[in-house]
Amino acid sequence: MQDFNLYFQLGIGHILSLDAMDHILFVTALCLRYLWADWKKVVILVTAFTIGHSITLALSALGYVNFDRSWIEFLIPLTIAATCVNNIFQKPKETTARQLPIIYFFALFFGLIHGLAFAGEFMSLEGKEGLVGHLLAFNVGIEVAQLVVVIAVLLVSYLLVQIVKVPRIWWLRAASIIILLFSLEWAYQRFPHNQKTNDETVVISGGRSAIAMQQ
Repeated sequence: MQDFNLYFQLGIGHILSLDAMDHILFVTALCLRYLWADWKKVVILVTAFTIGHSITLALSALGYVNFDRSWIEFLIPLTIAATCVNNIFQKPKETTARQLPIIYFFALFFGLIHGLAFAGEFMSLEGKEGLVGHLLAFNVGIEVAQLVVVIAVLLVSYLLVQIVKVPRIWWLRAASIIILLFSLEWAYQRFPHNQKTNDETVVISGGRSAIAMQQ
């Protein structure tokens, strides 16, 4: 039970922290179009994302799949950007029936990518003993943290759209544009070539500093 609590808390901390802002903004972008009255749709949406990331988290943790983590970190902001672009170009009077399959696909498919990122964090802490139980606890922690984010997004949307009376499409597009800008910046920073260049710059700068100190 102690191990379960430990990995449960690690799962929560993996989402509800500044270091996990990319995952937070992805869930936010997914839920921006919904209000409290749409809670059933949100449940289906979050379930699709959960299925996606649970599959790759489990497969990666069990050693069945393995990907270069630098590319996964690069793909994460691209999933955010794609979701935001879909939000921005959503038509105000477009029927819900036509929208849902696309956003559900995003949630499921992009969940597969996010699961690989979760796995990287999990495997950095995990040994072989008790792997399945630890994996379950970690995943449950992630789900609880995601639920907190979803509730927060729905609450803000409710306040702005139904209390302050901000037009729903304005809120959706404005928030999506802001998140899109963050995601594009992260994608540029995380592109593997840029990461390598930055690492080399740090090494060179460090070497010069060392030489200067010796002089």
